[in-house]
Amino acid sequence: MSAVLTQAHYTAEEYLTLERGASCKSEYHDGQIYAMTGASREHNLITLNIAGELRSQLKKRPCEAYVNDMRVKAAEARSYHYPDIVVVCGTPQFEDAHVDTLLNPTLLIEVLSPSTEAYDRGGKFAHYRKIPTLREYLLVAQDQPSIERYVRQGDVWILSEGVGLEAVVQLESIDCVLSLREVYDKILDD
Repeated sequence: MSAVLTQAHYTAEEYLTLERGASCKSEYHDGQIYAMTGASREHNLITLNIAGELRSQLKKRPCEAYVNDMRVKAAEARSYHYPDIVVVCGTPQFEDAHVDTLLNPTLLIEVLSPSTEAYDRGGKFAHYRKIPTLREYLLVAQDQPSIERYVRQGDVWILSEGVGLEAVVQLESIDCVLSLREVYDKILDD
């Protein structure tokens, strides 16, 4: 998360009005608007690699994947975020007729950056955990082949890890598999 844009308190409706007219993205939590930072080459390549893998595996299935620009609302946390990748299975539900704010994600993926890693692991994950439809959350490292996978089991989130280029991560919520070799294509040398 980046710095607060102003110290003013915004309603969710004011945030959405400002955001829909803005030239750059920002996130919202409990009345505060936070500017988002840009992404590195590695971040972009990893995101695209994962999205490509998911796209091919989700073809002809009742799931949709979105990259970077699909806003997700965590209503109970009073927040809006832009995950790096979002997957929804079944009928997508949106906040309003703008169809730009998803309410029912199944899987959220964040590619970790030095400036956002602590927030992605802490506050943002706390917000995401309050989304009832969310089944899995992935944190993907940029500097080493490592994916942390959190799976909801009732009220508990269980962590498993895929480490090394030979590892694969099974995404139970969407019945897909991510090969770390494919995720880190053009990022890490063998």
